[in-house]
Amino acid sequence: MDRRPPPIVFIHGIWLHSSSWGPWLEFFREAGFEAHAPRWPHESPTVEETRRHAERMARFGYGAVTRHFAGIVERLDEKPILIGHSVGGHVAQKLHAMGLARATIAIAPVQFRGVRGLPLSQLQAVIPFLRNPANYSRAISLTPTQFHRIYASEVPREESDRIHARWAIPSPVRPLFQTALANLTRRSKAQVEVGNTNVGPLLIVAGERDRVVPVSVAREEALLYHKAPSFTILPNRGHSLVVDHGWREVAQICLAWLARHGLAPMLPPPRAPGPAPWEARER
Repeated sequence: MDRRPPPIVFIHGIWLHSSSWGPWLEFFREAGFEAHAPRWPHESPTVEETRRHAERMARFGYGAVTRHFAGIVERLDEKPILIGHSVGGHVAQKLHAMGLARATIAIAPVQFRGVRGLPLSQLQAVIPFLRNPANYSRAISLTPTQFHRIYASEVPREESDRIHARWAIPSPVRPLFQTALANLTRRSKAQVEVGNTNVGPLLIVAGERDRVVPVSVAREEALLYHKAPSFTILPNRGHSLVVDHGWREVAQICLAWLARHGLAPMLPPPRAPGPAPWEARER
């Protein structure tokens, strides 16, 4: 492409800090993009401070997060590309439907109202947090064991523990409640307008072995859109696919898709495998 590409805004999901997008920011900046990874509402600048003040991360759900990122996007000079993961993928789709993005990539996006499937693996992942109604107004952290069982189930425990130590933070449980009750609530906050066809391209990426957002859920999301999105499944990948040792493969798939839509200036040359993102030196 001849001109500078649109900026990219990354939106993380629950239980990971915004700094977890660090390797992605570097990757896309090297490819010629202006890239941003804003924090969630009340999220502190560092992982350590966010952990010390877990109470700040409580009491907000999809509505507050969507308004927060909509405000960030609207302050940019032009519509950005949105890349969101997990709950962030859900929020990215909401913003996409509002016409706030040039293009959107939703990676393992938590489902919205209208998705009927609720696979056993997903139930097993979220039910422990939904059993207590008081958790609706709380922020909860995952233990290393929970993180490996739920979030990083397809990587070795040692790698999972390193990712947890570097980036895991307490997060609000409210979005999980809103998702679980979406089809039982007339005015659910877990709603995405899938009928708007006057929007840019959309890509949904699913991990074959994801326990939080199984392939069947991601596929059903794609099928609900009136303007069919692109859809791809990554073999043998779990929910941690954006932060584990295979993150670069996912990033390259995203960049290639943007290039096919005329939104990427170049494809960077292949690199030899480097350190996993959690092994990168602190800057």
